[in-house]
Amino acid sequence: MKQYDNIERAASREAAESRFARRIVACLNESAHDVPHGVGERLQFARDKALQAAVAVRSANAAHGVGLTASGAAVLGLSGSPWWLRIASFLPLVALVGGLVLIQEQQLNAQISVAAEVDEALLGDDLPINAYRDPGFSEFLKTSPNE
Repeated sequence: MKQYDNIERAASREAAESRFARRIVACLNESAHDVPHGVGERLQFARDKALQAAVAVRSANAAHGVGLTASGAAVLGLSGSPWWLRIASFLPLVALVGGLVLIQEQQLNAQISVAAEVDEALLGDDLPINAYRDPGFSEFLKTSPNE
């Protein structure tokens, strides 16, 4: 519910900003005809310069891969980055997956060696075959040799 309140507040704030901007544009357009020619030329030059600066800022942000979502969160992208940077960004993931695979292999080898030790102890012992069928034999195997 809190998220919806934030979205509604943002939408109402954007609507208020839009209405305010339209009022300012209307006032400026009404008085634009009364501006002397020299002042109008300077204003046009300043406007063009501001638009060029805005385009430069947008292209710099696009080159860095920085963007904003609708909620205002910063997003980093790899769209304009070199190929080696893209590969380097995936190296931690590869290292993590490789580490997990190595841990899995080590656990599997440990289980195999424990099972081999139990088999070796069972096969090397002088027990009759009927001892293996005894229900208490599994309990005997679970107890440690020190007990």
